[in-house]
Amino acid sequence: MTRTIQQLFDLKGRTALVTGGSRGLGLQLAHALGEAGARIMLSARKEDELENAVAQLQSAGIDARWCKADCSSEQDLHRLADETLQRMGDIDILVNNAGAAWGAPAEDHPVAAWDKVMSLNIRGYFLLSQRVGKKSMIPRQRGRIINIASIAGLGGNPEQMQTLAYNTSKGAVINFTRALAAEWGRYGINVNAICPGFFPSKMTAGTLQTWGVENMIQHVPLHRLGDDEDLKGLCLLFASDAGKHITGQWMAVDGGVSCVIGA
Repeated sequence: MTRTIQQLFDLKGRTALVTGGSRGLGLQLAHALGEAGARIMLSARKEDELENAVAQLQSAGIDARWCKADCSSEQDLHRLADETLQRMGDIDILVNNAGAAWGAPAEDHPVAAWDKVMSLNIRGYFLLSQRVGKKSMIPRQRGRIINIASIAGLGGNPEQMQTLAYNTSKGAVINFTRALAAEWGRYGINVNAICPGFFPSKMTAGTLQTWGVENMIQHVPLHRLGDDEDLKGLCLLFASDAGKHITGQWMAVDGGVSCVIGA
């Protein structure tokens, strides 16, 4: 008997680890997984933000906990994976979301800033995926990894944005997703990427202030920015059995911007 659509999207009994989950897109993704029945472990660098986020999830009836970690630190990432396994059991879903951006002209871009962006945005994804895969997903021959990339990883930005390191790192995330999916498919692990467009967040606040929301939405076919619901559906598809035959893929959630720029 084939399952119903409700059964395919049901995440009851599964555990999800979400990095950068204390606010913004990460918290939205945690809500999506928790609302579908998953238990949630949130990670970020600031304890107060984690406490507030977990309280918000728990008030919605979601089983949620937190673990402070710096996702640019190999030691912290190993501790995060190990502590999640110890406290919550096997990890069924890993959402690599923690990230950083930096704006500077390419010719004057600080090397230290380049290294910071690359360390968090792609090296951290690799290290945590490796640890979780080796300790939990590969032995059980199952798992879902969702990498948060960006439409910035599909090409260049307008020259005024000057985000060379960020774009490069997010392009790397997309191909990391493809390569890992190809290699770990034999273990029953699905690896996919979400490429958000512009969503109001702490990271995008400066850009939105400089460009203006009304100006920015003129370049979006749907004439709107992303909101607190727009990533939920795709996240749940990639995390659940409804997406069990999807791997190595990326999808833009950007109101159509990537169609206009021909990505």
